[in-house]
Amino acid sequence: METTQHLRLQIRAGKVLLPGDLMLPPEWKGLILFSHGSGSSSHSPRNQMVASFLRKQGFGTLLFDLLTPEEDRYADNRFNIDLLTQRLISATLWVERLPEVQHAPLGYFGASTGAASALRAAVQLPQVQAVVCRGGRPDMATDELPRVEAPVLLLAGGLDTDVLRLNEQAFARLRCTKELQVIPGATHLFEEPGKLAEVAAHAARWFNQHVHAPVVPAETI
Repeated sequence: METTQHLRLQIRAGKVLLPGDLMLPPEWKGLILFSHGSGSSSHSPRNQMVASFLRKQGFGTLLFDLLTPEEDRYADNRFNIDLLTQRLISATLWVERLPEVQHAPLGYFGASTGAASALRAAVQLPQVQAVVCRGGRPDMATDELPRVEAPVLLLAGGLDTDVLRLNEQAFARLRCTKELQVIPGATHLFEEPGKLAEVAAHAARWFNQHVHAPVVPAETI
C-alpha cells in the first residue's frame, strides 16, 4: 500500500528560512500551497483539515508560515501584504526547484490576509493555475484584483457579514473566471458542524476544474 510522502522543509524566502511540510499522496496531480494570514498558521486545525481533504482528492499540499515566530509577534506584520506577498512568491519559486515537484501544476489556498497575498502573488506568477480564498481579505489586494488571470473562488460565511461584504466588493473587481460561494449558517472560522467540510469540498472542486498538467514547451522535450 502506497503512503503519503512527507518532507519537512526549510524554505528559503529572501533572508529567512521558513519551516514547511510538503505532503505528496500517491499519484498526486497538482500542488496546493497554503497562504496563511492574520490569526492562522500552518498548524491551524482548519488548514490541516482542508489540506487532508485535498490530499484525498489527489493533490499535494505545502503548509508553511509566511512569517518567522519573531516576526509574528508584531501584529503589523500580519497585515503587511507586501511582505506576505513577497514571501509567498519567494517560497513558490524555491519549492518549484525541488526535484519532487518540478513542473507540478500549482494552486494557492489563501486564508485571512493570506488571501490577499495569494491573489497578488498569482498576478506575478502565471504558473499558478487557480486560487481559493477562505474567509479571506481579498479586498486588501484591491489594486491588483483586475490583473488576476488565474480562476478565483472566494468562500465566505453567510453569517460573517463584514467579511462577506468585503468579498463581494473584491469579487466585483475581478475580471478572471470567478465564483463567490457563500456558506449558509457559517461564521468567520467556519466552526459550525459541517461548514469546514463544505469549504474543503468547494476548494477541491475548484482545483479539480482548474489545476491541470502544465504544457511543456517543445524545446524542452
